[in-house]
Amino acid sequence: MKKIFYIVAIFLVPFSVFGQTEDNSKLFINDMLTLAQNFAQPAADGVSYQASAGWFNSATALEKWEWSVSLHGNALFIPSDKKTFGLSNSDLELLEIDNIASAELPTAFGANTDILFVGDVTYLNPFTNRLETATVDFKGIDGINRSYVPNAFAQITVGVSAGTEITLRAMPQVTIDGVAASTYGIGAKHNLSQYFGEVYPGDFQLALVASYSKLNVAYEFDPIEVEEGLLTMSMVTVDADLLMTEVIGSKRWNYFELFAALGVMNSSFDYEMGGSGLILPKVNEELVKIGKSQNQFKSDLGFNIYLGRFRLSTMATVGEFFNANLGLSVRI
Repeated sequence: MKKIFYIVAIFLVPFSVFGQTEDNSKLFINDMLTLAQNFAQPAADGVSYQASAGWFNSATALEKWEWSVSLHGNALFIPSDKKTFGLSNSDLELLEIDNIASAELPTAFGANTDILFVGDVTYLNPFTNRLETATVDFKGIDGINRSYVPNAFAQITVGVSAGTEITLRAMPQVTIDGVAASTYGIGAKHNLSQYFGEVYPGDFQLALVASYSKLNVAYEFDPIEVEEGLLTMSMVTVDADLLMTEVIGSKRWNYFELFAALGVMNSSFDYEMGGSGLILPKVNEELVKIGKSQNQFKSDLGFNIYLGRFRLSTMATVGEFFNANLGLSVRI
């Protein structure tokens, strides 16, 4: 009987030991990537719509060496389905939602949450070169809890030859409710109506538009300590490159001009998590790999009111998000 006990022990103990000491930090990192991407993706998409608005609001180009300076304000309105995302334990590889099988969690636009995540993470401690197991217990990331997000930027436009104008845009870093954002970009517009015969400003005008924007958005939140020394998160940063092309048409009647545009945006995103801990560098290494490029379609509709050298413009950008833009420009 004693021999049987020893034989059973020989086979059982190693399986038990290896099961407890196997490095599963990769699974934990994958779960953290799932949480970070679902949290940040709607904000990245929304910023793309904001950055695409207000570039051009007339198909008529400035005359050669004519200048225009403008100030714009944006308001990005957040749909309710962009404020939360659903998550179940089956979506996670190591972690579990505490006491429930699934939950609705806030995105960066959402409200606060009390949802907890739990799990046992076994990792190689680089200081001791030994496997250590930590029982993690942390709360989900809180959003900014807003129904709209404002921002503002300045533009300068110059007319060059052949019915073409170039626009430069800048929005130095501005922080609202813990969200720091900055935008820089360049755009070009080429009038197409000039090829269809003699045209006048009051005729229907058609133009082709292209722009490039460099975006940076950082959201700083109350630090979330997953485990002391293992991982503490306090910020998520999104860097984006946005290319936009669209066709714009406009028609002017004296002081009033109506315009509409259809376009496509191509955006690529890179994410980085701010904080500290042994696993943070690995988390950010994996975050780089999930950066992706995507296409989004959008339409613009608006009008201009001309008052001498001044022009007041309004624009609505519609797609997955709704963005309202108001601008005031002056010709120099």
